[in-house]
Amino acid sequence: MKLNLALLLLILLFSFNLLKANTLEKNQSIYLIRHALAPGNGDPINFDLLDCSTQRNLNDVGILQSKEIGQFFSENNIKIDDVYSSQWCRCKDTASYAFNNFKELSFLNSFYSYPFNVNRDEQMRDLRTFISELEYKSNVVFVTHYVVIADLVDYYPKSGEIIQIDKDLNIINTFLIN
Repeated sequence: MKLNLALLLLILLFSFNLLKANTLEKNQSIYLIRHALAPGNGDPINFDLLDCSTQRNLNDVGILQSKEIGQFFSENNIKIDDVYSSQWCRCKDTASYAFNNFKELSFLNSFYSYPFNVNRDEQMRDLRTFISELEYKSNVVFVTHYVVIADLVDYYPKSGEIIQIDKDLNIINTFLIN
């Protein structure tokens, strides 16, 4: 009888701690989001940061995926302090459809190909510094590119995938929005 009671208490304590941990996971996290579906690879040779018509852009699936990213945060009651986006149109569009308001940060830009690949080391240093100095109460979102996420946390996301990390860059969870 005492053994059953002790076992029940251990199960209840474990369940309480698990519930408490799941509640805490919704706060003090950083969410890295690879932009939604923008068919193709890299960027056209005539790429102009200020002209979306020269860039790979979201298609209809990518637009829907972006809206579903926003729904994911809303339906899961994930509060957000700030949303930051790469300056590439596909990232800004993803952020806009998902969250409406965002701020652009150049160190979230892609460095996949020339001439942007020469910025890689400086961008990643600036991003890591920014994260280490972040002060936030709930959560922060970064909408960026495959190469930035891969370099930062050694994870290779699909289009529209969400990677939840802590401030020490440890992956907590991943969510794929189809």
